Amino acid sequence: MGVHNGAEYRRRDSISVAGALGATPGGTAQPLKILFSHRTQSQDGQFVHIQELIKALRELGHIVIVVEPRHVKSLKFGGEPRTTRAIKRYLPGFAYELMELAYSVPEFFGLAAAYRAHRPDVLYQRANLYMLSGLMCARLLALPYLLEVNAPLTQERRKFGNLRLPTLAWRVERAAWRAANQVLPVTHVLARIIERAAIPSDRVTVIPNGVDIARFTPRAETTLRQTLSLEGRLVLGFVGFVREWHHADAIVDLLAGPDLPANSHFLIVGDGPVKSALQDQARRLGVLDRLTITGVVPREDVARYIECFDIALQPHVVAYASPLKLLEYMALARAIVAPATENIRELLVHEENALLVAPDDIAAYAVAVSRLANDEALRRNLGAAARETVLSRDLTWRRNAQMVAALAQALVGSAAR
Repeated sequence: MGVHNGAEYRRRDSISVAGALGATPGGTAQPLKILFSHRTQSQDGQFVHIQELIKALRELGHIVIVVEPRHVKSLKFGGEPRTTRAIKRYLPGFAYELMELAYSVPEFFGLAAAYRAHRPDVLYQRANLYMLSGLMCARLLALPYLLEVNAPLTQERRKFGNLRLPTLAWRVERAAWRAANQVLPVTHVLARIIERAAIPSDRVTVIPNGVDIARFTPRAETTLRQTLSLEGRLVLGFVGFVREWHHADAIVDLLAGPDLPANSHFLIVGDGPVKSALQDQARRLGVLDRLTITGVVPREDVARYIECFDIALQPHVVAYASPLKLLEYMALARAIVAPATENIRELLVHEENALLVAPDDIAAYAVAVSRLANDEALRRNLGAAARETVLSRDLTWRRNAQMVAALAQALVGSAAR
């Protein structure tokens, strides 16, 4: 299968951390004022990343001034403002994209107002498509600029979102990358995409998703297992918005076959467009009582649900992503089955801290799940090693905040000279 052993990624991470943090005890010399900007309008994994990083920066003693869409904290998971939905429905796609670009102007004025009021040291922005407000801050306010990049957005929306002005979108995205003093992709795969856009490698620092190790610590959850009628069950678990390409139907097929213990149960913590189809499939196969789909659960309860898992499933994954759920599975010492894509191999090593299978090989995935289901010692060993990976590499939001602050401090110091 050619699974990478992960040594390169561990080495490169350690170099990045050492270079960013330097010799200062907490990763920074002085508290910073950080102007934090994003356009995210959904209470999903993106917003979790935003909240956790802000929280970690503040816990390190930094002042974080947040400029964000007005209604984001009142939205539900996966939701967006009614006004936005209406505009998307009635406005031609190209016109909506031009509006996204034009929004950079009022967004810049909002950032400029925050700059005048607080005199921040640095701008930290989460990239969005058609977003030039950070570039404008960097050039007009001479503000050091850190840009977090979670995806090649032009490429992503062209594939999944029917992008109407791809040439304009790419020029804007590349201009933002080039304007940033430091571009912060979440994986090395994504870093290479950014570097191919003529961004020097010394201005690209990989900072993957993190986890709050205090909240995601194994505690042998039993109460929720009782509530969900999972006592005595071997639980295969998935967290997230389940879609067709996650191949959850293959797990339902496994439940009805001879390869899993009779007490196996599939727990999906979330929702998704294939929910009804999965329930119908389970009903046809006579295993509906062995499938639970919880719907969206409060963020503060996610760790308790993952603790109910005996096997954590990371199915199909976007090639450049840093899956948040994967780090949470690891921190909670769950035995993981995941695809052997390059970005996943930045965190997991086959037979060391997970079982990895060829991407989109559904048969191989089923075999790996069955193997774990029938081997308790393997589950225990892989889970313990996964948690140790998080601890030894410090894959936490606090470490991410230290890296961000150290990079910002270096930029502030360079600007002062």
